[in-house]
Amino acid sequence: MPRREVEIERKLTEHIQNFLLELGQGFAFVGRQVHLEVGGDDFYIDLLFYHLKLRCYVVIELKACDFEPGFISQLNMYQNVVNDILRHPSDNPTIGLLLVKGKNKTVVEYSLAGYQNPIGVAEWKNQMVKALPEELKSSLPSVEEIEKELE
Repeated sequence: MPRREVEIERKLTEHIQNFLLELGQGFAFVGRQVHLEVGGDDFYIDLLFYHLKLRCYVVIELKACDFEPGFISQLNMYQNVVNDILRHPSDNPTIGLLLVKGKNKTVVEYSLAGYQNPIGVAEWKNQMVKALPEELKSSLPSVEEIEKELE
């Protein structure tokens, strides 16, 4: 990834981290660039939170570029690993949030088809493509709140 995109992604990560912590809606910060070792390979989750009210982990991936279908596989894998390694049996499944610079809605919808984990994809200036379950919406910041913070 070009150096400029890495810097933009780093700043976005810091900003979203602070924003979610300020919301005070039950987000507990677990870590930034959380290391996962999978089959001897290293991976890093941009932001990992635990939501106290929802009783689940929230994996947030930020991309300083337009949506690519492979981002969904990466996020889904992170959710699966968190569910397998960190999640307590009484916890709900991990939620995945992907924030991208831009997206083609049709490509995103096809990319999300068939995945079982709750995943939301949002542009910095648009809405989520795949709605999260209704019970999750009221406990998470709205896309509008996230967009306001990013502006």
